[in-house]
Amino acid sequence: MNNEQLEKVRSGGGFIAALDQSGGSTPKALSQYGVPQDAYSSDAEMFDLIHQMRTRIITSSVFDGRRVLGAILFEDTMDREIDGQPTADYLWERKSVVPFLKIDKGLTDESAGVQVMKPIGGLDDLLSRASQKGIFGTKARSVIKLADDAGIRDVVAQQFEVGAQVLGAGLVPILEPEVDIHSPEKAKAEEMLKQHLTEHLDQVGSDQQVMFKLTLPEADGFYSDLVKHPKVLAVVALSGGYSREEACERLARNEGVIASFSRALTEGLHADQSQEEFDRTLDASIESIYRASLT
Repeated sequence: MNNEQLEKVRSGGGFIAALDQSGGSTPKALSQYGVPQDAYSSDAEMFDLIHQMRTRIITSSVFDGRRVLGAILFEDTMDREIDGQPTADYLWERKSVVPFLKIDKGLTDESAGVQVMKPIGGLDDLLSRASQKGIFGTKARSVIKLADDAGIRDVVAQQFEVGAQVLGAGLVPILEPEVDIHSPEKAKAEEMLKQHLTEHLDQVGSDQQVMFKLTLPEADGFYSDLVKHPKVLAVVALSGGYSREEACERLARNEGVIASFSRALTEGLHADQSQEEFDRTLDASIESIYRASLT
């Protein structure tokens, strides 16, 4: 583990950019960026286009480690280069941004009010390759739709099981049990989730730490106990479909929690923008998210 990266994450000076749209979410991300689905005819072409979009963001003069603490990458992005340099190395060596890797392979169908992760085949090999490529940590996502205690318990148990495998590989896991912002039982589901997360932290070794990526809660300061927990390196928040304005307003009311936004980060960016306009839009986005993460 890179101790300099560890200290940067621990300091919390900034937010984590989620640039990890995968095969299922890439078409929507490209569409919002102004690239319609008829602009590509294969997955290979689609991933080329999304890499161009990510490269434009990462190489922008306004994207650097002063305000952007880390970046979560899709596996395809990790395996590619930016300006002739492996993406993770470029992020850290050129931008002082800590690289993370999305490792989940999508979700199962809903059962007991939740969607657990599909089995992650070849995870040990992926973690080994990620470590060799300079990745600091990982991220894996589940979704909670209803306040079903058995379902939430299963989500948390699976998250910590995968997290233990990540820790064993010398990386830091971001556990992401997302609560759907449209859930009719969102506050109740969050109460159950926090209870199970707290209980499972007892399984984490005394010399180990995990990170959580959680939906912005209904009750302000709801996750403060997790923020202060000695086995939690950081608590980051997903935007979850909230607009950037609302996500930042909610985030600012949760002391110690920093952002890890995807859609809210790229909101307003467009393929047809001039570089000046693109940088200006991205700068405003980064600044608003950064300011909200300072609380």
